[in-house]
Amino acid sequence: MNELKNESTSSPIGNFRWVICALLFFATALNYIDRQILGLLKPVLEQGFNWSERDYSYIVQSFTIAYAIGYMGAGWFYRQGWVKVGYALAVLLWSLAEIAHAFNYYISVEAQIAFLGISATAFGFCSARFVLGLAEGGNFPAAGKAVSHWFPKKERALAVGLFNSGTNIGALAGPVLIIWLAADYGWPVAFLVTGGAGLFWLFFWWPLMLILTSTRELEQQSLPILTKTRLIPRH
Repeated sequence: MNELKNESTSSPIGNFRWVICALLFFATALNYIDRQILGLLKPVLEQGFNWSERDYSYIVQSFTIAYAIGYMGAGWFYRQGWVKVGYALAVLLWSLAEIAHAFNYYISVEAQIAFLGISATAFGFCSARFVLGLAEGGNFPAAGKAVSHWFPKKERALAVGLFNSGTNIGALAGPVLIIWLAADYGWPVAFLVTGGAGLFWLFFWWPLMLILTSTRELEQQSLPILTKTRLIPRH
């Protein structure tokens, strides 16, 4: 009877929780790599697009303001329990925004946005950085909510520490990866590769969430039957 009880109460979800933690780690690392690119490529972009310091400051501020908005908004959004879909949408949006930076390559350097007083390329980067910041602001609220949802209390501190270490890995790997890509293949490729990595991440996150959701629903449906047959204790 004990064997039946243990078998019935063991959860297959537990087998996947560290895979979830690994995905949170990689998403956080990508998050930090993506946000570093502009600073790493500043000399190349300023020279190529003839940006002034004012142009560059607008681009930086666009990301910072949007990140603050996204962070606050994500806290409310994920509080409603929409982590699986919400996190996927956040990564999708920031990956597409990262890729969008590369298309500024095709904008004429002489083009201006007269009523704003900045170049068209600076406006293009401001737009892309704003969307990037808005979406990336959702990373830490989503990751924290995912840990509280899929991990028992005694393991949550470890899981948070592991996925949060992605910030350091991203900060270390970013300069090496970005400078290499920009030097050998051109600056647009740096944005395309890092944005594409986020899209690749989604091919792991979404199927895993579907598996876990279906597993949890099956367990909830089985709970009344197991309780009735006394394979697990009543509470």
